[in-house]
Amino acid sequence: MNIEVRGLTKAFGPISAVTDLSFEAEAGVVTGFLGPNGAGKTTTMQMMLGLVTPTSGTATFGGHRYADLPHPSAAVGAVLDSAGFHPAHTAYDHLRVYARMGRHGTARVDQVADLTGVSAFAGRLTRTLSTGMRQRLSLATALLGDPQVLLLDEPSNGLDPEGIAWLREFLRELAADGRTILVSSHVLGEIEHTADHVVVIRDGRLVTAGPIAGLYGTATVLVRSPQADLFAAKLVTSEVRVEHPRPDLLRIHGLSTEQVAAAAASHGVTLHEITPEHPTLEQAFLHLTGGSR
Repeated sequence: MNIEVRGLTKAFGPISAVTDLSFEAEAGVVTGFLGPNGAGKTTTMQMMLGLVTPTSGTATFGGHRYADLPHPSAAVGAVLDSAGFHPAHTAYDHLRVYARMGRHGTARVDQVADLTGVSAFAGRLTRTLSTGMRQRLSLATALLGDPQVLLLDEPSNGLDPEGIAWLREFLRELAADGRTILVSSHVLGEIEHTADHVVVIRDGRLVTAGPIAGLYGTATVLVRSPQADLFAAKLVTSEVRVEHPRPDLLRIHGLSTEQVAAAAASHGVTLHEITPEHPTLEQAFLHLTGGSR
């Protein structure tokens, strides 16, 4: 069940939160939804779920608006906020209430509690739960209907390193099972290891969308050589740029590692080291969104 967002726009008076936003998230992949604070990610997800009425545009799941799905919680699960718990309920009570509201069997409560680790604290009152426990409980709630689509806003908030690693593998397993996962996060290192595709927005507008590898551009090649000056002079063309940060070091743009090695061999240049250098997702994100450290 694919997600399709078409021309989604939301204005709050004179303020445009989201403007003409269009993208798709496909089944079977994890799509990262990225943007600086205030970029419009949460507002977009709220519009997708009908919690905020768009000024214009549509968001559909398998061709249907959320409000038109015959059994919404069995099609789309969402984690937008981990604060909506009754303080006098235990974690297990919370799941039972939402299972009844969504017309899901009680057996499913035990299943999602085990899947997400909620079983370990199922008897505790929700007001006593840590932020990480609340995140696990929110995820368990979203999974009650065994949905084909998951919308997750900052799902790793409050999780410890072990929990973050668990979430990464869990989301990838859900996607491998054919589900559509759209996850917003500021933890770019995790998105880099979790997502297959990304959607990047800034000021409520689309910056780019596509496979995560496409953000990085062409890799550069680091070369260490006692003949760096000679090699640099041989390489520079209109399509190849060479930086010379140290007397024995070159950073070469526009050639692959194989091409650099072949060029060194053809010119009789001795190489002591040759290493491809890829930008990180953080570097690509900051470049695309105009951010700075």
